[in-house]
Amino acid sequence: MPGLSLSLLLSLVTSSATLTALPTPTLLPQQVAATRDSVTKKGYTLIFISKDPALNPTTKQRMIDAFYTVYPKEAKRFNPNTLKKVTFIVDPEYKGVAATHNGIVRYSPTWLKEHPEDIDVVTHEVMHIVQGYPGGSLGWLTEGIADYTRYALGINNQAGNWKLPDYKEGQSYTNSYRITARFLAWLEQNGYPKIVNEMDAALRAHAYTPELWQQKTGKTLDELWAAYTANPAAVKLVYK
Repeated sequence: MPGLSLSLLLSLVTSSATLTALPTPTLLPQQVAATRDSVTKKGYTLIFISKDPALNPTTKQRMIDAFYTVYPKEAKRFNPNTLKKVTFIVDPEYKGVAATHNGIVRYSPTWLKEHPEDIDVVTHEVMHIVQGYPGGSLGWLTEGIADYTRYALGINNQAGNWKLPDYKEGQSYTNSYRITARFLAWLEQNGYPKIVNEMDAALRAHAYTPELWQQKTGKTLDELWAAYTANPAAVKLVYK
């Protein structure tokens, strides 16, 4: 190449080598096709996103109907200032049953397919939105109140084969979920009708302490549990 200096030739060779050494751009993973619906009524908006093309349309509609049946009731009873906009995502990548965070509920399509009558999974999960507790709140009581609400306000528990368990020796109120929920139902029916609301409000206000049980009932939590275990049948459980 006449007329080109040695330094320029070296520069061209280096540039050419650099260009050919660049890696082939990595292709982005194929995006999962999703449907997105928005429903607004009763003062609330539900965004329903499904990433599962096989989601049964009947199941989807029942979940939407459940939301508009139970969420306003939960809000009225526990927290009128709860979020007015909620998002449901049916996500094949989610491997649990359902989980809630920041107003978004993620559901497993596998669970919905295998348990089509478990519509009150909605009732439990959206109660977590209503709870709106600050970080670090008591886990066993948080889940116990959510399952208590599923029991008290659920719409399809009987068909979904969901119920509160009988008391068994060795259980503890810290077992959470349905065991704690049954204890709360017993307390409500045996002299403390406002106890669930009071504990819920305290947790949301970051004002819960173990001493609160005695302040509200005159008995410590352990004393209340002892009274429950001495006569656990003294609770009437009715399911819808």
